[in-house]
Amino acid sequence: MRRVGDVLPAALVFVALFAGWEIYVRVSGISPMTLPGPVRIVRQGFEFRDILWRHTVPTFKETAAGFGVSLAAAWLVATVLDFSAWSRRVLYPLMVASQTIPIIAIAPLFVIWFGFGLLPKIIVVVLVTFFPLAVNLAEGFASADGDAMRLLRSMGAGRVRCFVTVRVPSALPYFFAGLRVSIAYAVVGAVFAEYVGAQFGLGIYMQQQKSAFRTDLVLAAVGITSLLSIALFFATYLVQRLVMPWQRALRRMSRS
Repeated sequence: MRRVGDVLPAALVFVALFAGWEIYVRVSGISPMTLPGPVRIVRQGFEFRDILWRHTVPTFKETAAGFGVSLAAAWLVATVLDFSAWSRRVLYPLMVASQTIPIIAIAPLFVIWFGFGLLPKIIVVVLVTFFPLAVNLAEGFASADGDAMRLLRSMGAGRVRCFVTVRVPSALPYFFAGLRVSIAYAVVGAVFAEYVGAQFGLGIYMQQQKSAFRTDLVLAAVGITSLLSIALFFATYLVQRLVMPWQRALRRMSRS
């Protein structure tokens, strides 16, 4: 019941917004080509569900592939930064500089360089999601308990053992915070990469339907993109519960 109470206010706000949207469309008489109502969007989305599904699958695959590469690269780079102060001085400015690259300008170049396949989409997703993951991981490693590190070292533990035993568990809350930030942008990054150039995917589908003045189907694809992002966002909480079972016990102890 407590969880229902946490979700209920947001759900009521969404219902009110969509109800107001539908009422405005019906009362104003605005053309569906300009602004379709939520009911029409859902109805048309259901009618064209097979085509939408056909374009959703490639987008999900691109998101999963790009985010998987981003995860692996973030763990690798953050680990190198933690083990080497010299690499932190060299790589950290480059990581910051990567965020100054205007994706909207460089994404079309990826299509020119790498074609319309999977690779340019993966690169865009990595550029969008890598920085929050790597930075949060590096900060998490640096936040490890110094007393625990000194205790392990006094018992003869090497640097790798200390890293695995103390620094990695300390970094997990930071990692999942960065994971939630990154996952919210991963699907959008994949859709944008498709919008620049692709054969299949929600991005190219939106572009096609926009050219056909099917605003309802464009918004149906936008809704699917939002649902994918929300589902992946909440999936991070499930993964965190599986990876960090002790966190739930600590919360119960603090409440009691």
